[in-house]
Amino acid sequence: MSNPYPEIYLVRHGETEWSASGKHTGRTDIPLTPKGEAAARGVADRLKDLSFQAVWSSPSQRAFSTCTLAGFGATAVKKPDLQEWDYGAYEGVKTKEILVQRPGWQLFRDGCPDGESAADVGARADRIIAGLRAIEGNVLVFSSSHFLRVLAARWLGLPPEGGAHFVLDTASLSILGYKHDLSEPVIRRWNQK
Repeated sequence: MSNPYPEIYLVRHGETEWSASGKHTGRTDIPLTPKGEAAARGVADRLKDLSFQAVWSSPSQRAFSTCTLAGFGATAVKKPDLQEWDYGAYEGVKTKEILVQRPGWQLFRDGCPDGESAADVGARADRIIAGLRAIEGNVLVFSSSHFLRVLAARWLGLPPEGGAHFVLDTASLSILGYKHDLSEPVIRRWNQK
């Protein structure tokens, strides 16, 4: 049964050296690994035969390279609001290292010193959602894990901190949509490889 309502396809970027090692990668602009490039090319197969009214990408090299390798770079529009969480002082640092200095720290609850809070990221997600809902048709979005998790939470009407309950692997595909009508936003698929 086909869905009569628009769907938002979310693609997390392919693997980078930092994502593979668990380092927080917000605004540091690092490339995909060869494995990440291969996975990005594989996204094309999962999206074949689909059409999109719009294709949006984070301006980060890792997201836009994923978009390009998946075959959508020529039509993509870079949206600054799709950038990953600004980790501030925790940029390039692993969670286990942060916990040594700050026991009990949780990104979605505590945010980052000299970076963004969940509310800050949620405000950017809300602007993206307003743009998505103004488009009549399917949209393809390329971005990073923590931002997309907040976007999903806000799509459902949850607080930005609700993104803590979603996990995204590199080069994964998720779909936001609607159930009975446009007043019922849902997650149709999540974290598919």
